Amino acid sequence: MFKARIQNEFLRNLIEWVLVIGFAILLALIIRNFVFRVTRVTGYSMNPTLGHGDVLILNRFSYLFTSPSVGDIVAFPYPTGPDEFFIKRVIAVSGDEVDLRNNSFYVNGILLDDPFSAANVIATGNVQFPITVQEGYFFVLGDNRNASKDSRYNSVGNIYGGDIMGRSLVRIWPFAGFGRVN
Repeated sequence: MFKARIQNEFLRNLIEWVLVIGFAILLALIIRNFVFRVTRVTGYSMNPTLGHGDVLILNRFSYLFTSPSVGDIVAFPYPTGPDEFFIKRVIAVSGDEVDLRNNSFYVNGILLDDPFSAANVIATGNVQFPITVQEGYFFVLGDNRNASKDSRYNSVGNIYGGDIMGRSLVRIWPFAGFGRVN
C-alpha cells in the first residue's frame, strides 16, 4: 500500500510538471507571436538612430488596437522571407501624398521637418513621385536617407499595415544604448 501511494504521488507530480512546462511553453509562444518579438538590426539604413547589430524588442500588441503613426520605427518582413526584417521610420500614412523635389521630401506639400532630412537626398529610388499612399498602407524611410532601401524603391514600396510586425519598443543591445528607441 505504501508503494502504491508513492507511485501515485510520483505520477501526480510528473503530470503536474508536464502541465506546468507545457503551459509555460504555450505562454512563451503566445507572448513571442502576439506581444513582443526580438530582432536584430542589419545594415546602416537607420543610422544614427540604430546601428548595425543593435538588438530591439518589438511591441506587436499595440498595433492590434491602433495603426502606426508618423515617426514610429516599424519592422516588416524582407520580401525574401519571414525571419528577416526591414526596420524603417513611418513618414506618411494612408491618404498622404509624398513628393521628392529639390533633394527633399514633402508630405502633403509640407517639407518633411525631421533631423534626418537635413542632408540632401541623393538616392531618389525608382518610384515615380509624387506618391499617394493607398488605404491601409504606409510610406517608410530609413533615417540614413542616402543609404536606405525603403518605400522609394519598387522592390519595397508602400508597406501594407498587416505586414508590419511591430513597433520598436526598446534597444537591449548594445548595453551602452539600452533604452527606448525614438
